[in-house]
This record gives sequence, structure tokens and C-alpha cells, in this order.
Amino acid sequence: QVQLVESGGGLVQPGGSLRLSCIASRSIVGQIFMRWYRQAPGKQRDLVASIATGGLTDYADSVKGRFTISRDNAKNTMYLQMNSLQPEDTAVYYCYARDAVGITWGQGTQVTVST
Repeated sequence: QVQLVESGGGLVQPGGSLRLSCIASRSIVGQIFMRWYRQAPGKQRDLVASIATGGLTDYADSVKGRFTISRDNAKNTMYLQMNSLQPEDTAVYYCYARDAVGITWGQGTQVTVST
């Protein structure tokens, strides 16, 4: 089963940007869906963005126009470009992958938006 490792989180001021990366242990070509989720303290884990094998993307309403999901199959990596970050974007961000065998989660990376 593929393993996923997120990176790129950190502390940023409101209005700032971050780019998260999710590196897979092997080729992601076979991943049917790759997604980013986030979970704020005391809240449920919510879907942020999704990208299918063919490149079709989908976003939560709260991030549309600010976040961009992409994947680089040659680098076995998925990205989440986050612009115009707001305090309500503060959460642990998780990478998710689904293939014919099952689903895999990364360990998460903390994003904190604060002055």
C-alpha cells in the first residue's frame, strides 16, 4: 500500500500563502482520487479539495478561488496551493489517496494562520 507524507505547513499571517506537498512512496498514476482534508481542533475532518486521475478537480465552497490542488505524476506528488489564507483555515491538513486496493492517509501537517 502506498505511503503518504505531507509537508509545507507552518505559521502564516492572514492574507499569506502556503504550498502543501504530499509525497507518495510509489507512483500515483494508479490513484483514482487524491484529496486534501483538514481538521480544526474540536471539529470533524472536512474535505478541502479533490483531484481525480484525469485531472478533474473539486473544492469545498470555503476555499474556492483561493486554493488550487494539483498533482505531478512524474514526482509522485500532490500539491495544495493556498492563497489569501484566513484564521479559519487553521487546521491540520491531511493527504488522502484512494486506489483499487483501498485508501491511505498521511500523518498530517499543521497550518496556522495568525498575527
